Amino acid sequence: MAHGATHESSTKRIWYVFTLLSIATIVEVVLGIIKPQFLVETKFLSMKLLNWIFILLTIYKAYYITWAFMHMEGETKGLRRAVVWTAVFLISYLVFILLVEGDYIYEVYKSGFVKYNF
Repeated sequence: MAHGATHESSTKRIWYVFTLLSIATIVEVVLGIIKPQFLVETKFLSMKLLNWIFILLTIYKAYYITWAFMHMEGETKGLRRAVVWTAVFLISYLVFILLVEGDYIYEVYKSGFVKYNF
């Protein structure tokens, strides 16, 4: 528990974090099940808009988990930035590269340009 925090405020904080992360997860699941047509057909930077929404919600959840459960809100600004923004940037970069390259490979195989039997 944090210094000087009461049991009641810690319990409220846990429920607040739980509710916030649950809402983000429920939105992801509902969008994954429904797959609205305009989000699937619209592309932005070689990826479907639905994928961008999933990526942004996942990064938001990772950021908030780090912020709340690693108690980053009580740390100095430099440490917070070093831990949180570095991880957010690297994860975003990795996901972006994987999806763009995966889409390129999919398009190459779909067009029949290269035929290999792996």
